[in-house]
Amino acid sequence: MLLQVTLLLFVALMLLAAVSDLVRFTIPNKLCIAIAALFPVAAMMAGFSLPLFGFHLLGGILALVLGMALFAPGWIGGGDAKLFAAAGFWFGISGLTAFLMYTALIGGGLVIVLLVARKFAPIMGLPTAWTYETALSDGAPVPYGVALAGGAMWALPSSVWLMIA
Repeated sequence: MLLQVTLLLFVALMLLAAVSDLVRFTIPNKLCIAIAALFPVAAMMAGFSLPLFGFHLLGGILALVLGMALFAPGWIGGGDAKLFAAAGFWFGISGLTAFLMYTALIGGGLVIVLLVARKFAPIMGLPTAWTYETALSDGAPVPYGVALAGGAMWALPSSVWLMIA
């Protein structure tokens, strides 16, 4: 039962990060730290073997390196890179590819939706509050935390967690 609660907490923290990124274009460090710190607790509850725990740590480290590589040229924000690394611990080596693929698919769809919405927002006569310094503003960054949370939710059912829980 406690493991399921921990998994629900992971989902809630990822969704909270997505909402924060969508509303404020920032993902608080506290959320990334909480997601990363919750992983060893969940792994202990799930009875991970030392090698399995190591493979999950390696997944988080690889996600951190990839996130930093995407952050360096400005393709994603620093909060996105940290959130990707924190979630990478949860998916490990075996689930990192699925998490990355699902995140990329959702991110691509998010970019298309934002481009279309930004184009048509002025035509639709939306209130200024909806388009001023929001994701609908021209030139606003893409809140990629939304894609990361969506990718995590999509990858979670096929992960080791739901086989154990």
